[in-house]
Amino acid sequence: MTDIHTATDWHKLDSAALFKELGTSADGLPAAEAAERLAKYGPNALKEKPKRSPLAMFMDQFRDFMIMVLVAAAVISGVIGELLDTVIILAIVLLNAIMGFTQEYRAQKAMEALKRMAAPSASVLRGGAPAAVPAATLVPGDLVLLEAGSVVPADLRLTECASLKTEEAALTGESLSVEKHALPIPEDGLPLGDRRNMAYSGTSVSYGRGRGVVTATGMATELGKIAGMLQDEKEVETPLQRRLTAFGRRLAWGILGICTIVFTAGLARGEAPALMFLTAVSLAVAAIPEALPAVMSIALALGAAKMVKQNALVRKLLAVETLGSITHICSDKTGTLTQNKMTAQETSLDGAALAAGAPVPPALQPLHAMLLKAGALNNDSRRGPDGWIGDPTETALCALAETAGQAKASLDAAHPRLGELPFDSERKMMTTLHSGALDAGGGAFFSVTKGAAENLLDNASSFLSPGGNAAGMRAAAEQMAARGLRVLGLAYRRWDTLPAADAGAEQDLVFIGLVGIEDPPRPEAAAAVAECGGAGIIPVMITGDHPVTARNIAERLGIVKPGAEDAMLTGRELDALGDEEFARRVETVRVYARVAPEQKLRIVKMLQQNGHFAAMTGDGVNDAPALKRADIGVAMGITGTDVSKEAAHMILLDDNFATIVKAVREGRRIYDNIRRFIRYILACNSGEIWTIFLAPFLGLPIPLLPIQILWINLITDGLPGLALASEPAEPDIMRRPPRPPGESIFAGGLGLHVVWVGLLIGAVCLSAQYWGIKTGRDHWQTIVFTVLCLSQLGQALAIRSEKRTLWELGLLSNRPLLAAVCLTAGLQGLVIYTPWLNRLFRTSPLSAAELALALALSLLVFLAVEAQKLVRRRNWF
Repeated sequence: MTDIHTATDWHKLDSAALFKELGTSADGLPAAEAAERLAKYGPNALKEKPKRSPLAMFMDQFRDFMIMVLVAAAVISGVIGELLDTVIILAIVLLNAIMGFTQEYRAQKAMEALKRMAAPSASVLRGGAPAAVPAATLVPGDLVLLEAGSVVPADLRLTECASLKTEEAALTGESLSVEKHALPIPEDGLPLGDRRNMAYSGTSVSYGRGRGVVTATGMATELGKIAGMLQDEKEVETPLQRRLTAFGRRLAWGILGICTIVFTAGLARGEAPALMFLTAVSLAVAAIPEALPAVMSIALALGAAKMVKQNALVRKLLAVETLGSITHICSDKTGTLTQNKMTAQETSLDGAALAAGAPVPPALQPLHAMLLKAGALNNDSRRGPDGWIGDPTETALCALAETAGQAKASLDAAHPRLGELPFDSERKMMTTLHSGALDAGGGAFFSVTKGAAENLLDNASSFLSPGGNAAGMRAAAEQMAARGLRVLGLAYRRWDTLPAADAGAEQDLVFIGLVGIEDPPRPEAAAAVAECGGAGIIPVMITGDHPVTARNIAERLGIVKPGAEDAMLTGRELDALGDEEFARRVETVRVYARVAPEQKLRIVKMLQQNGHFAAMTGDGVNDAPALKRADIGVAMGITGTDVSKEAAHMILLDDNFATIVKAVREGRRIYDNIRRFIRYILACNSGEIWTIFLAPFLGLPIPLLPIQILWINLITDGLPGLALASEPAEPDIMRRPPRPPGESIFAGGLGLHVVWVGLLIGAVCLSAQYWGIKTGRDHWQTIVFTVLCLSQLGQALAIRSEKRTLWELGLLSNRPLLAAVCLTAGLQGLVIYTPWLNRLFRTSPLSAAELALALALSLLVFLAVEAQKLVRRRNWF
């Protein structure tokens, strides 16, 4: 007997060779032999790797470098007596840890969803007698009995089929029920979807019955292989995480160096060591943007809430920002780019192709009516509360007839079905027998035959249309198939007496015409693909469907140009490519057809290896490993399996490709807002540092007290910074390319802005200090304190856009920011003019003239940042 872990092409073997290889027979295994094999191979169940404990997952959230810097800042704040700062920083850190833990804990649910797909029990033959056994006890060599509605309990090589069809969409991506047979298939390298004599664990039987020998159980099944990949694949770090880690390290070392210089310079000037130590430590705490995790979380949460309204449910918050970095969207075809609804697109009568719904020439109207009538009668679909229920191809025929006034219920009542010859994969036809006449030619009974056009034409002796002939109809069928349509032929025959439901009923047919059916593209998909092009994002179709269908849809949507041969790969061709060649081809391929689960994973990995950020959509179990590995895994909310949803970062509630593009827009907006906050907070902190750092070198005393520095850090930095998270998107947000993967968070002039605006804030503050001391004002420190606060508020209003002025944006276009600026200014006023706060913050009330001077100096910062936009727009520098 062959070991189940040996790679055997079971689909190539006939029944005799199969029984020999697996040491079994048509009567199944004896009970004793089954027990021995169960002990050898183990239970037919998916195995999980040991899980990390919840405590370990929670503690891992504190290993991020930026978080460790914040914890250090909290400890230092507590040591110097600023307990409020300590509490706020620790609350932010704890909230961040809880969010990270929740997302990681939920990610482990994918395996549980996969295990739920397994069948609880199975019908088998043991020693020739039928028996119901727990599915977990199945072993290689068991003979399993299948019937409509049952879940396939293990991987099977089918030995008997009676009109057997299975639903394999979750595993292979095949959108239609798959017709099965028991004949050997000699071809090498067949994709799973083309192994029509195999049935796979976790799929379901939709029609007919059959028998099959178990070839693999547990982790050796195709479902088990996916489970293994799902557990082996680790989620990649998001672009924002990478950038913030690098940012945190640089910031920490920079702050440490500056604080050391400030402390040393103060001592050199003769300042008290205790004061200089507190000043240096306060400066260190102030320079750390502890509000960054909170701003990031708020920005992501607001974005996620907005995206839900646009039918995108975010499961992992960091995924929201990652969308803004996406360079490739790898999308499934069925249901995402298409409507997931088989629809009759055209008919062919007497050599004339007619689009569905188009006016029918008067001469063809009787023939057209007969075609639709025949399609509705030879049909097992039925009307449900939400539309047609049944085989997608048959529901398309009913819908077509209904649009022309041919109601199926009325036709069934007028011509009751008296017998039928069911469809099977060998004849590729289905025949129904009815009373009455299909046409005006009379007859007591008639039969309608539907199926593959080629087979019907072979059995046709005449044509209903005057100019009809086999060659012309074959040519029409080939042309329709070349356009990606699934082509069905319809024929009929009159009978004086009711015939037997056998092969004789399918001879001497009168051929009526052809119907072309497809799952059409979504109306909005082409516009979404075009928008991707404008945004520098490459859409890639990855599907389990046939190459002809895939290319046709891709060309119509603009994913590939007509005739672009190098833009498409099949699963078999992909298998033949080495990694080096595929690394080159992946840059130009836009359509992958008939791909296997591990190939989807290979595509994602290769794109990432080439430096791209890839989003992957999917709805099946086979998509789960690739969804988990992708920078953004996008599951389908309507058709998606629980496994794919648990593995994904985001779920499309409407299964629509256009929704992904909307989500990308939101991701870009969120990243822009996080950069706005970093630009704001670092420029403000830079201003504080320059003010304190340069004062001793200019012969001035320390401009601010530690408590004043911490107040600025807590209120002036925090409130407007948080409000920047709600800034609307720039008009050109989807007309610019994705951010380069290796781009620093300081790119695009952010670092330069931080330096020069910080120096400007420092200059106006030191100017105010110099003026206050020169004019003999004892409360000069309050003036400096106020100038620093108002300068930062002016910058908050000015940095809302890098190109458009505040007047172009409008003050009311970001109401939360306007409210934050007003509230902060009001709180600063309380610190200046409230007696008990004067004592706490060592401030004194300012006169109207002094307040006007502080406002005028602060206005310089606002005007300078606005002037920079003018310089940038006119390309002066």
